[in-house]
Amino acid sequence: QVQLVESGGGSVQAGGSLRLSCAASRYTFGIGSYCMGWFRQAPGKEREGVAAIDRAGSTVYTDSVKGRFTISRDVAKNSLYLQMNSLKPEDTAMYYCAALYMCRAAVAPADVVFWGNRGQGTQVTVSS
Repeated sequence: QVQLVESGGGSVQAGGSLRLSCAASRYTFGIGSYCMGWFRQAPGKEREGVAAIDRAGSTVYTDSVKGRFTISRDVAKNSLYLQMNSLKPEDTAMYYCAALYMCRAAVAPADVVFWGNRGQGTQVTVSS
């Protein structure tokens, strides 16, 4: 089972930017064999899929972050990233990286919350 470790969270003011990273290790196959994504959970709220990237490199986003967030990966470094720009207070949450081995071709952001491989999370706090 792949191990995922997130980093890059922090506290910023509204309108600011953060870049989250997710390092994968203890995998049998490289991250190119996985769909990967990010989900978040704010206090008292349900988990929300934010973005996902499939094995071919196609990306999808939940509507609330489209145009502001960008998911990417570096297969050689076995790393996943989430560039977050124009942050809003409602983006405040714990952000988790997740992965699914040999996933189907088309994924949706909502799928990410159900993937069994996930990290411990990194906190993002956006103040107004």
